[in-house]
Amino acid sequence: MNFIKSLFLTGWVTLFMSCSTGHRGDRAIDQSPKIFPDYKDITVPCNIAPLNFEVEGAKSLYAEISCDGNVLLSVDGNKEIKISSDEWRELMTSCAGKELKVELSVFDEANPEGVRYRPFSIFVSKDSIDPYIAYRLIEPGYESWQDMKICQRRLSDFTEEEILKTDRNGCINCHSFHNYSPENMLIHYRKKGGGTLFVEGEKLKKIDLKAIAPGKQGVYPMWHPSGKYVIFSSNATSQSFYATGKDPIEVYDSESDLILYRVDDEKVATDQRFCGDSLLQTFPAWSPDGKSLYYCVSKKVKSSDELNKLHYSLCRVGFDAETGTFAEKIDTIIDAEKGMNSISFPRISPDGRYLLFTRSGFATFPIWHSDSELEMIDLQTGKFTDTSILNSKEAESYHSWSSNGKWVIFSSRRLDGRYTRLFIAHFDGKGRFSRPFLLPQESAEHNIMRLESYNIPEFIKAPVRLDKKKAMELFK
Repeated sequence: MNFIKSLFLTGWVTLFMSCSTGHRGDRAIDQSPKIFPDYKDITVPCNIAPLNFEVEGAKSLYAEISCDGNVLLSVDGNKEIKISSDEWRELMTSCAGKELKVELSVFDEANPEGVRYRPFSIFVSKDSIDPYIAYRLIEPGYESWQDMKICQRRLSDFTEEEILKTDRNGCINCHSFHNYSPENMLIHYRKKGGGTLFVEGEKLKKIDLKAIAPGKQGVYPMWHPSGKYVIFSSNATSQSFYATGKDPIEVYDSESDLILYRVDDEKVATDQRFCGDSLLQTFPAWSPDGKSLYYCVSKKVKSSDELNKLHYSLCRVGFDAETGTFAEKIDTIIDAEKGMNSISFPRISPDGRYLLFTRSGFATFPIWHSDSELEMIDLQTGKFTDTSILNSKEAESYHSWSSNGKWVIFSSRRLDGRYTRLFIAHFDGKGRFSRPFLLPQESAEHNIMRLESYNIPEFIKAPVRLDKKKAMELFK
């Protein structure tokens, strides 16, 4: 499709890259079309996959995509609009930094001659997104560990690959990458003979944290920017079930400490301030410069009947990477007790200025809390920013920043209240997000028919190349 670029250089020309034999609807109406996924009025990266969508009840569809008043792409379909990856890629390259207008015509039983809806906009940002994401796919239940796997997805198209899969006898979880690199990563495998798999290029090793730190186990990890350390929370997790109400389950910690793993000598260091009987401390996150550790902390409660009294605050402590020690002073950034809320998943933007987190009513597992929302604080001013555009009536939970700080990806149950799906939003670097959009799929039906939830989305700069057989042999 290089001829498109040459036409752009010589001047705008009305251009039909037509994979279509369709035509526009006869009647125009001043209404916005109801499409799924809802890709209207969003900002997307210039290297994202095609935004395929459907219209319920349609017999046929016809879409014209324009830029600067010139029609560059026309596509037709039955219930669904599917765009060629090659044509979409050319369109994204040519229109980076510009606004697309999509005029959709819908033909159905009530309108056999077709209705043309008011065009909607898609802004193509010049800010690219990391080429891959990694996530866990898991059945949205809590009875057993089956068909659980860590996968990766190429964001410029629809390619999904398996990184590692459980053998049905264990739980595979909590993948983490050092500075967005697949060359340095770790994955937990919880089972008899399990442990933490450390990957360094083609070198694989299993670390049993329980053996080198008696009574402790690695759960939520984060690499220090230097690569010398990994901070873990060591959690003893329990479940309680509700007899009534919308939320079916409460997942909580009865024990929760922070431990520091030294990569070079495979030793674990502890600080008694973060390993106590009276406090629960979890969700560690380093600042990008490695000089501060953020984490969540709550007072323990006496029993599961008092879970609504679990309110996790957000704290920060200084760290010296040369000595591997924490500073004496601990700062409380957000005192959850005052607001009677609970903080989870702190994640700091790559420039170190903004901290995005999840707030829910209580406890520490917001994925099961329909009231959980994403909020953000400006660490320079201490003020909260407006993140309302990211939230819905259902649970928003885990989230991560792209390596350039221009995008966030987060899990949300907004589609049906049960299955978590992944949404992406642009960030302008000044505290403002764009309207989030659902991770594009080759078919819109995929978002409904996949009976697995997405869990722990993380951006990576390249694909993971893991010898699965060699990795699983370490856990036999």
